[in-house]
Amino acid sequence: MAHIRERSLRHPFPELNGHGLRLRPWDADDDRDVRNWLRGVSDPEFQRWNTPLRPITGIAGARDSLRSRAENAEDGISASFRVTDAADGRTLGHIGINEIDHIMRVARVGYWTLPEARGHRVVIRALTLAAHWALTDLGLHRLELGHALGHEASCHIAERCGFPAEGTCRGAMFEEGRRDAFRDVHLHGRLATDPEVKV
Repeated sequence: MAHIRERSLRHPFPELNGHGLRLRPWDADDDRDVRNWLRGVSDPEFQRWNTPLRPITGIAGARDSLRSRAENAEDGISASFRVTDAADGRTLGHIGINEIDHIMRVARVGYWTLPEARGHRVVIRALTLAAHWALTDLGLHRLELGHALGHEASCHIAERCGFPAEGTCRGAMFEEGRRDAFRDVHLHGRLATDPEVKV
């Protein structure tokens, strides 16, 4: 699978354009990118549904987090995109193809939007664009999308983007703000052989 990594992640991965969006790599040396990353992962709605392994509490931590993601991209195990408006370049959110397994050709999807970008179908458009790339150019066979049970917005987004529900994984993610308790995850999946999704 080395040819897949070389072809698709060499820059370390391409910009994606479509559906009124431009998806480009985050830049740990760009102060605006760092501030927007910190805003996204500090947002109460993000923290309600996600408990990162390493909390990000300031600019230095946000910069380190983006550098770590860039290293993972160079290693071919993740692709983290800054979601921007194609017309004016405003940062709208993030979408990542994570935990890429080039042997089994599977990866996990994660995303968030900044508060001011919500209600404009940003995630639906970004997920459709990123999933198409991952299941074609990147050569993956399967994408998995998991969200905390009860997160109805993520459930709707997954279904709308061609990720049908596949079941519930018991105790598969941390409870909100804790690392000593777990909650269930609703699992969705999409295959390269599934029908195309129209946005």
